Amino acid sequence: MFGQKQVRANTSSELEDGANGQPPAETPPLSLVEKQAAAAPAPARSQPSEGHEALVRSELFKTIRAGVFAAMNPSAAVGKTREQMKPAVETLVLDVAERERLNVTIAEQVQIVGELLNDMFGLGPIEPLLADETITDVLVNGPDQVWVERHGRLELTNCKFRDNAHVVNVAQRIAAGVGRRVDESSPMVDARLNDGSRVNVVLPPLAIHGASISIRKFSKRNITLHRMAQQGNMSPAMATVLKLASTCRLNVIVSGGTGSGKTTLLNALSHFIGHGERTVTIEDAAELQLVQPHVVSLETRPENAEGLGAVTQRDLVRNALRMRPDRIILGETRGSEAFDVLQAMNTGHDGSMTTIHANTPRDGITRLESMVMMANGNLPLLSIRRQIASAVHLIVQIERMRDGMRRVTRVTELVGMEGEVIITQDLFAFRYDASAYSEEVKGVFETAAVRPAFAQRAAYYGLEDALLEAMKP
Repeated sequence: MFGQKQVRANTSSELEDGANGQPPAETPPLSLVEKQAAAAPAPARSQPSEGHEALVRSELFKTIRAGVFAAMNPSAAVGKTREQMKPAVETLVLDVAERERLNVTIAEQVQIVGELLNDMFGLGPIEPLLADETITDVLVNGPDQVWVERHGRLELTNCKFRDNAHVVNVAQRIAAGVGRRVDESSPMVDARLNDGSRVNVVLPPLAIHGASISIRKFSKRNITLHRMAQQGNMSPAMATVLKLASTCRLNVIVSGGTGSGKTTLLNALSHFIGHGERTVTIEDAAELQLVQPHVVSLETRPENAEGLGAVTQRDLVRNALRMRPDRIILGETRGSEAFDVLQAMNTGHDGSMTTIHANTPRDGITRLESMVMMANGNLPLLSIRRQIASAVHLIVQIERMRDGMRRVTRVTELVGMEGEVIITQDLFAFRYDASAYSEEVKGVFETAAVRPAFAQRAAYYGLEDALLEAMKP
């Protein structure tokens, strides 16, 4: 019976490998125990069970892994790098395989050594996904489901963790790397990886089907407005006007949904901050990568086990005002800190930027009003609107569309108040072509035939002519 199952499993593996354009993987020979089992008479009408080969390989890895960690001296690995430990791990794998009489091919040896090093120095089975530059998000839904986003679309991978404890162990390692903790008493945490990728962790009992890890990868490519225009994320005219807006120290809000590319666009806008300006960034989990020499990066801190010691974004914004900043960049405005951000924008910190979750620029204004009222419920709505109208110059709306492409759908300017209403005008808009419906979204970037309200400010910086040239339809 076992012998029949092994043959069927090998054939299936060869077909799958061939379909993927890879040479068929060599199947490990049977161990002594399995040979004895194979020699037993098979019952009539037996059918090979699916996944037997995967089970054998899994048990093989577990045996070798347990043997390697039992034989390894933990103190010998302290302070060593992955490459320094690799020869020792390779030797231990061979020793364990020989002692346990396990037949391991060279390919399997390489794979096992890689997985052991990933467990020791990386994030286990998802480490190869983090190295894949085509992947933008890694989403772990318990030990058996790992999804990735590639080119704007979700795909289920064949990566799996050993069990839920393995997922929790990886999550705790991530949190510990930035001085935070995640366990049953504190089951949610925001953190970041060494490369700047953003991580969110939710543990059971909040996550019903096992620990959840959501990783938004930090792009190693230096994304600029020019590159975004080349990729079709915006038009060249949009890129020029946004460059001028940042250079002229306009207060800009980037609005959009989750995963729409707000932080990437904020990073691109920050490239035009002058090297002689002092910039303070404030984030929950540091993601912004400013290239200027004079940057102070601040990060919030959650409360400790006793419920004390929390430092919020609002605390950091208030403190930043005492640090003599030229610009304040807030990673995301989501609560009562909105009031302090508007105060900063209105008190000489021109060129400040932030992001907000909203579906349209008008919705973004409404959300700002609501968040300011959260902080100061006794402020009249008219007073709040006047503050917003005088503080915010530009709202840039970005959207992830159904084809996975991120596009800047609107650039809206706040031009003042009329009665009790904030007046806006669109400088650019993306118009869908409904007649050409397909998987790829069709449309054009339209330029409004208007004179921007910040043209006078651009003239102060000697950039009025460049602005008006870019605004030509």
